[in-house]
Order: sequence, then structure tokens, then C-alpha cells
Amino acid sequence: MFIDEAEIMVKGGHGGAGKVAFFRNRKGSSGGNGAPGGDVYAMATSNLTHLKPFTEVVKYIGGNGGPGGPNKRTGLHGKDLYLKMPIGTSIIDIVTNKEIVINENNPKILLCKGGAGGLGNVAFKSPINRTPQNAEPGKEGQERNFKLILRLIANFGLIGLPNAGKSSLLNKLTAADVRTANYPFTTLEPNLGVYNGKVIADVPGLIEGASTGKGLGIKFLKHIEKVDLIFHCISIESQNVATEYNTVVNELKSYNPKLPEKKSIILLTKIDLADQKEIDEKVKELKKFNKDVLAISIFDEKSLEKLKQVLTK
Repeated sequence: MFIDEAEIMVKGGHGGAGKVAFFRNRKGSSGGNGAPGGDVYAMATSNLTHLKPFTEVVKYIGGNGGPGGPNKRTGLHGKDLYLKMPIGTSIIDIVTNKEIVINENNPKILLCKGGAGGLGNVAFKSPINRTPQNAEPGKEGQERNFKLILRLIANFGLIGLPNAGKSSLLNKLTAADVRTANYPFTTLEPNLGVYNGKVIADVPGLIEGASTGKGLGIKFLKHIEKVDLIFHCISIESQNVATEYNTVVNELKSYNPKLPEKKSIILLTKIDLADQKEIDEKVKELKKFNKDVLAISIFDEKSLEKLKQVLTK
């Protein structure tokens, strides 16, 4: 199952305690300092494409710092912890709502600092007190809670109501091999395919009321927030293409008011099921909303040529 959201608790390692110790015959303090606890980092990786590991393990803690030793020895530094996350993951601090995205330009992010090590009794020696009996405990590591959201890295996004032909089109253009059938919600999670080096994302079908949780809801729309171009698929079988277009656009607005402002092309799909008169009428109707309309069929290579030209620009 494709997991694109998770919540985790992250904590830096505990600092090591300072040491109370003395040289032989109590001729002076010799207790060393405790070491800092380990830090916790997020690291970008291309070998992971989902967030499932972060739903199976939700607490991550850096290694504890070692205690100070006699003869002024400092403890061993706590082991740093590296959390490998898919490229494109947004890391959101649940308390401050601050968000940072891990990607090729930002491949390593410090999430939590380890706690400071405590001072040993050497640090408290003075001309007045050459054999202090006190040392500091180590400090707690920084603790934070994060929400992780994965947005797929895609150049193009396919959207539309169920049975609009999105998955079939992805299969035709790429080697995605997505399951298709003539019933709603065949696609239950986003699918990716590559055409001429560009990534196409097929987003599960929306329905009216998706923004209020109907159908599959709008949880997958995050994956088209950063695409360069949206393909809005509408089947020639639609009884009212204008209503269908507005239904999807309204759901986009409910999720993110800026989404409908993205560059888009309407694809009138499955035109092999209609005559030319019906195709022309529906293309004319759709051009009232967007001047860029392509009428296509996966069974008609000629109709796909203009689409392929767009994909290769």
C-alpha cells in the first residue's frame, strides 16, 4: 500500500553525565566531562518512494552520550541517527508548523540536537576548592514531533472523475502497467510512468464532494501541487462535459485555491466511442473553459501525436 503521510517523534540523545573523580591520594580533581548526545538528521534517498517505514516505527532517538571518566577523560559522543526519507518529503514541525522539504538541493536536515554533556568535577576546581565533590548530569536531547508528507516528483499530472481514461492513457504512453477496468475507483493510489524522461502521475479519480471526504477524498491531490502541467481528462461518454469539468475544478479549489491556476490542458478521451459531430460539439463546449483542448483515443495514434508533442517539449 502506498503511504504518503506519517507522524513521528524525534529526540536527540541524552548527554552523558560528568564524572566525580580524583587523582591518587586526593591530590586534585580528575573527573572528565560527559559527551553530547547524538543528533538526529533526515537524509534524502532515491531508494525509497513511500513513507511506510515511518508508520511502522514512530519514535526515533539519537544515541546517548557517554559519561566522563577519571583522569580527565571525556565520554564518547552519542551516535548520530540518520532517517532516510524519499526525495520530495515535506517535514512539518507540528508545534510551529514550520515546513522544510528534503530534496537534491537540501539532502540533509538536522531535526534534533543531542543534549549537552555534563561537566566533570575538574571544571569546578578553583584555588579555594581544589577537590570539588560535584559534577553535572547530562542534558536531555531536543524533542520534536513532525508530520511527514510525501509529494511525488512529477512533471505532469492526470486528473479527472473516475473512468475518465487516465490509467489507460498512462499505460499507453509509458510502461506503467496500471490496473484498469470499466468501473469507478480502479485506481486506489497514485501511479507513475515515464515518457521520454518526463514523469507522469495518475491521481485517483475525484467525485463531487471529495473535499468533504466522499469517494477517495482529495488526499492524493498533494501529488500534483508541484507538477508543471495538469491534464484534465474528461471522457467523451460524459453526458455533460461542462458539469464534469466544473465538478473537478471546484474540488481542486476546495483543496488548494491555487491549483486551478496551474497551466492545464483538457483531454477529451475515448473519442473512438463517438462520431465526429459529437466530438466537435464537446470540444467546442470545453473550449469555453480552456482554449487548450485535445481530443484523443489510446487506439488512435494520430490523435495522440499532439499530446506526445506537448510531453516532449
